[in-house]
Amino acid sequence: MFETLKDRSNQRVISVVALLLVVVTLGIREVANRPQGFSDFPAGESQAGVEIVVEEGDTGEEIARKLDRAGVIDSWQVFFQLAINDARAERIAPGSYLLDTRIPAVEALNQLLDPKRIQGLITLRDGVRLSEVQELLTSLGYAKVAEVLEATPAPEGFNARSLEGYLYPARYSFEPGTSTEDVIRSMLRRFNAAIEGLEIRENEFDLAPEEIITVASLIEAEGTPDVFAKVSRVIHNRLEKGMALQLDSTVHYLQGSRGEISLTLDETKVNSPYNTYRVRGLPPGPIGSPTRAAIEAALKPEEGNWTYFITVAPLETRFTNSYEEFLEWKRLYRENYRKGLFDD
Repeated sequence: MFETLKDRSNQRVISVVALLLVVVTLGIREVANRPQGFSDFPAGESQAGVEIVVEEGDTGEEIARKLDRAGVIDSWQVFFQLAINDARAERIAPGSYLLDTRIPAVEALNQLLDPKRIQGLITLRDGVRLSEVQELLTSLGYAKVAEVLEATPAPEGFNARSLEGYLYPARYSFEPGTSTEDVIRSMLRRFNAAIEGLEIRENEFDLAPEEIITVASLIEAEGTPDVFAKVSRVIHNRLEKGMALQLDSTVHYLQGSRGEISLTLDETKVNSPYNTYRVRGLPPGPIGSPTRAAIEAALKPEEGNWTYFITVAPLETRFTNSYEEFLEWKRLYRENYRKGLFDD
């Protein structure tokens, strides 16, 4: 069986010195990339805040011009140049932000990336499950969430049993009074935007579009972005060979559990189409909402003959086509588990 780790919340503590180095580096980069002939507000002279709305589909230039018109920054060109040279800018989410005015461009970017600045923020984690979305929206006071989720069809072209897998994981911001229907539609639009340009309907594996999303959801649950393409290859290799996928994540899904990294023997025997230890092939549908990176990996796995993988220590996942080597690594995993390497 597979024993893997997927816990993105296990962050490493950054020292104060390292943090200061990052800040200094960003400051140097911002000055170096500043376009000639355009000014920037100095630090330490911020004034009262203003509301900035970033719409779905806004380009970097459109965001920069909004900041300029509102008096947040001194020059949209300076912010735009900074943003295109800083990968963090890709994480700016649509929403309504409360930003300070008369601030340097780099501080404007930092504030746009600060969740506390977003009004009406809703965050869907990578791999979020439909049940978790329902619980979250209900807790925030949205009405008839279960009914809306059941009545809303999946995106066009996907023969899906439910919206499981199609409510895209991202940060969302909604004005007070936004209907549940509009919230769900926004999440589906983000899914459609995320898959734009991907050959989901004509893939080399002859899988239906909804099956690709199912594969992507397994990749999201079992791996981290650095090994998504390798996990994908293991899944595709097993499907092609007619082997059972034997993924712990599918059993955790049917149990409604999170944070576990192993299963008992009895749990692998549970009677369910989602139990990939007992049932060969893909489960009936996705087990969560995959990111674009996981969907890309489902379509373009890394080349390899691997049929086994196991996380032997945090951030160390190994791949092999040898069952004997897998068993050897499994012993190492258990030893590391007993030592507490997987403790939070």
